[in-house]
Amino acid sequence: MIIRPAKVNDTKQLYEIIEYYANNKKMLHKSLNKLYENIQEFVVLEEKGKIIACGALHVSWEDLAEIKSLAVLDEYQRQGLGRKIVYNLQENARMLGITRIFVLSFSPEFFIKLGYKIIPKETLPHKIWHECVNCHLFPDCGEVALSLTLQ
Repeated sequence: MIIRPAKVNDTKQLYEIIEYYANNKKMLHKSLNKLYENIQEFVVLEEKGKIIACGALHVSWEDLAEIKSLAVLDEYQRQGLGRKIVYNLQENARMLGITRIFVLSFSPEFFIKLGYKIIPKETLPHKIWHECVNCHLFPDCGEVALSLTLQ
């Protein structure tokens, strides 16, 4: 298994993984177009040519980034792969000079185990709300905001 930056030809596999979880109300939908536009933000965990996990790091401000679209295929869960993706994205953030990471998650327990703290959504910059306002689940999506200060 290797973690690597996503490539354009990974986009359809990413879309299938994200849609599976979005259809099961575990994450938000992402259009294929959005995935192509933001493919450089993604890392994938690959095994024998198959993408089994993914996640993205989206820079929001000079010191703030968001982890998005974290997913691990069902049959590979509970093996620490989600944690590996998060740690990889955190390291990418450090290399960019980012000091704070946040996430909006339907599964806050996972992030709490990794040291993230629940925060009020209202403390996030207004720029982030643009995406929320355009979501079909707004204003009651059920996502929990969490944050981590990088060391």
